[in-house]
Amino acid sequence: MHTIDAFVAHDLKELPAIRSGDIIRVSQKIREGEKERVQAFEGLVIARKHGRGISATITVRKTSNGIGVERIFPLHSPTIQKIDVLKHSKTRRAKLYFIRDKAAKEARRNLRSQAVAQTAEPAAGREAEKAAA
Repeated sequence: MHTIDAFVAHDLKELPAIRSGDIIRVSQKIREGEKERVQAFEGLVIARKHGRGISATITVRKTSNGIGVERIFPLHSPTIQKIDVLKHSKTRRAKLYFIRDKAAKEARRNLRSQAVAQTAEPAAGREAEKAAA
């Protein structure tokens, strides 16, 4: 065992099997002033990098109010309280970066359909006003 491996071995955490394509919930301690709270971030793992060592990271993506949000979490960070694997999915790629484009396309499609629905309602209201007059 190398001296560096021996030095960081006590900082490694026991983690569940996390792969790209999994949907996970990461609970992280957040410090705001003197207060400390736990914040959960739930999303899809699109990448796992830097092996199994102390510097291992995962990239988690979620959609919040129609906007894609990605966060990179160091797996063995002391601020990570726990990681829950909610769902395993079989993927054919190690890195799921193409999900960014697919999610953006889906969001644009939803915005288009909402815009059409919003313009249809006021026109119907005007016809009702003309009929009442």
